Amino acid sequence: MALTRATRVLSVLAATSLLLAPALPAAAQPSSTPSAPGQGMAEPPPLPSDFPLPDDDGAPDRTYEKKTECVRSAGSPTVLQTKPWGQDMLRFDEIAKFGATGAGQKVAVIDTGVTPHEFFGGRISGGGDYVVAGGDGLEDCDGHGTEVAGIIAAKPTDPGIGFRGIAPDAEIISIRQSSGNYEFRDEATNQTFKAGNLSTLAKAIVRAANSGAGVINMSVDSCRPTSAGAISPPEQQVQRALEYAVDEKNVVVVASAGNLPEGDCKEQNSPDPKNPTWLVIPPWFSDYVLSVAAVQRDGQVAEFSINGPWVSVAAPGTEIISLDPASTGLANQSVDEKGNAQPIQGTSFAAPYVAGLAALVRQKYPELNARQVMERIKSTAAHPAANGGHDNLVGYGMINPIAALTAFIPAEEGIAPDKAIKVPFRMPPAYERDWTPMQVAMIGTGGGLGALLLTLFVVHTVRRNRRDDEEPAPRARG
Repeated sequence: MALTRATRVLSVLAATSLLLAPALPAAAQPSSTPSAPGQGMAEPPPLPSDFPLPDDDGAPDRTYEKKTECVRSAGSPTVLQTKPWGQDMLRFDEIAKFGATGAGQKVAVIDTGVTPHEFFGGRISGGGDYVVAGGDGLEDCDGHGTEVAGIIAAKPTDPGIGFRGIAPDAEIISIRQSSGNYEFRDEATNQTFKAGNLSTLAKAIVRAANSGAGVINMSVDSCRPTSAGAISPPEQQVQRALEYAVDEKNVVVVASAGNLPEGDCKEQNSPDPKNPTWLVIPPWFSDYVLSVAAVQRDGQVAEFSINGPWVSVAAPGTEIISLDPASTGLANQSVDEKGNAQPIQGTSFAAPYVAGLAALVRQKYPELNARQVMERIKSTAAHPAANGGHDNLVGYGMINPIAALTAFIPAEEGIAPDKAIKVPFRMPPAYERDWTPMQVAMIGTGGGLGALLLTLFVVHTVRRNRRDDEEPAPRARG
């Protein structure tokens, strides 16, 4: 099972390009225990109570060698003034009015490393390296991690540049966990392994949780079919590391929902929330992770965004603009191995919007724990028209930073949520009309009419008799 991202080559600005190597690495395979597709796997099984915390030695699991040169700029950088559509949709210009810029918050980025771009303003530190022994995480050969971190905390000083991060004063801790440019070749088995797998991901999560970060962003996923078997030991290591981060170290964890194609996943997931056909790690562990789907400009979920019952929320994931890891400029394109350019997109770039929002919420509400922050982000999202306000495509919907920073959440005040009350349905009693008033009215009306007719008859008779009495007697004729 491989940790993967879409194979791509980054480009800088509208007119220049970066050369980047393909995707990410192989990981240990899941247990071979057979199971019916998706059955009982919408949620992971609980960990054994004695399952150990992954031992973080801070070192790569193998000796990887660089096989592809790091990303490089193909031209001179120019100022990219266009503001990403996601910034307008999420109302970036209004966020600072609510006293939230990410100041004092640390976000650990577990990725391909982060280049110390000048738009971070020195707010970046190295947290470790699982690709090169002794590294500090501040080299990004692939270019991916720098772009992700830029969406979180970039702060250009030039007012002519429209792009900026959602939490522009937050600090970034870079942990390099994977790289498509580095690989290890096992001569005995003739297998090649890219740098990064579930075991090193688990160690990186533990390291990030111990780094002092309040938020972790992981734009890296492993996807495999549910038919491959039950949960594997490396997957359990990730599960245990996430449990440690959230429940023991009070860290908000954010992960991308995954892109198609992703690892072994070539098709969209089953629409049945109880029977997924694919499992995406870490999103599968939804008890501990805010899993983020990608939405496009028209508000529809992006076709490449993997669906699943574990999806928590959604954020912009297409037509991305972020930092160029190979220059002082910005990037807005990707270029494949054939030289074909296309806009940068992916759930990898939706996740950092949510990670940055988590940093803003932690700054505004320092009394909230990690789970409360996660719940605030979900409860204030724009819910889809689905049962419970949640579906497999966008989870609880597009994030709403302004609402997340201002809404009143009853649970935070100790107010219990409303409970459904069972009200039995009963037919109303039969309505038996009382006809007495109608009968009295009809009798009275009939009696009155009879009296009227009798009166008219008597008057008519009296008048006729009168006429007969007054008629003169006939005269005798002579």
